[in-house]
Amino acid sequence: MNEAVLFGELLRATRKAHNLGQSELAEKVGISAKHLGRVERGEKLPSFELIVALAKAMGESPSVFFEFENASADDRVMKERLQHLLNKRDLGQLRRAYRVLRATLSP
Repeated sequence: MNEAVLFGELLRATRKAHNLGQSELAEKVGISAKHLGRVERGEKLPSFELIVALAKAMGESPSVFFEFENASADDRVMKERLQHLLNKRDLGQLRRAYRVLRATLSP
């Protein structure tokens, strides 16, 4: 997963931890909710000024969006990553993945 996607996941997780909707946070920083959504999905790269504004709007340090090693520890983020991996697989690949997971996770 690339850094833009990780950044977006951390931004989304931080926004949700502050109980803010996309529209609400976007309004606070003067951008559209659509643009914020693109940043959260890793489709657009935010400017330095936007990163600082987003952090300030949530009372956080901008560094919180760059703690990529912590993103992999967040179970919600990990579940999203797994879902993303599975979304583009055919039935045969899904069955193999299921068997591997079942074997790995069974007691």
